[in-house]
Amino acid sequence: METPFWKTKTLEAMTPTEWESLCDGCGKCCLSKLEDEDTGEIYWTSVGCRLFDGQSCRCSDYAKRLARVPDCVGLTPQNVRTITWLPKTCAYRLVAEGHDLYWWHRLVSGSAETVHDAGISMRGRVRASETDLAEPDDYFDYMLDDEP
Repeated sequence: METPFWKTKTLEAMTPTEWESLCDGCGKCCLSKLEDEDTGEIYWTSVGCRLFDGQSCRCSDYAKRLARVPDCVGLTPQNVRTITWLPKTCAYRLVAEGHDLYWWHRLVSGSAETVHDAGISMRGRVRASETDLAEPDDYFDYMLDDEP
């Protein structure tokens, strides 16, 4: 049996297809996060990006997301090592830190549904869209106690 690519290649050496396949489809990247300006601490919310599809846990316009959402962060092999808010379960973060993927990751399980079955994804857990909120202070009503 051949060793999986994420165990043998660096993030930089992956093909675009391999890179994209690392996304587990959890949707956590697409949640609004608040940062304490004094401490840098990140606070998670249950507010989804305007392009986030809460059922599929995918971006509804992935190809044009960076142009349509000015504060959308496109993940790259370089920046995944420095983004402090990447979820602890994120495959990009795990591989960058030299860890293996979890059993529920689609590349391990063979199914895109296991991330949802395991309760890791945001499917059914997003309480608002950023387009629903009128004021920046409105986000505080959707703060979570911890990383989802």
